[in-house]
Amino acid sequence: MTPAQPTPATAGTPTPLPPSEPGSLHELVLKSLDDDQAQELVSIPLGGKSSIADHMVIASGRSTRQVAAMAQKLAERIKHGGFGHVRIEGLPAADWVLVDAGDVVVHLFRPEVRTFYNLERMWAFGDSGNA
Repeated sequence: MTPAQPTPATAGTPTPLPPSEPGSLHELVLKSLDDDQAQELVSIPLGGKSSIADHMVIASGRSTRQVAAMAQKLAERIKHGGFGHVRIEGLPAADWVLVDAGDVVVHLFRPEVRTFYNLERMWAFGDSGNA
């Protein structure tokens, strides 16, 4: 098991939020998901990897109901924070919900679906061994 993967003993331990610029959309997204008790919150910087966004945030919810609620609350908080409207896809099933906020793209999953697609591995290329 690699150190980056949570072990059963540490899986329930809260991890600190990734650093973000105060007052930024990225910070708002991370705080919103943390407040809504998102699990296994990961932020992947996309600078130099893709022009679609500056950050990709991936998190899990315990159920489809939690995933849907997190997405809806996040969209409201982004709008009220003055960052404009967001596009949400996948809300009816809520197995995998995509929240496109422009500079930050958020993927919210049920745990089984997240494990199947493994987006972290796909987008973290070039990160291993670079500290």
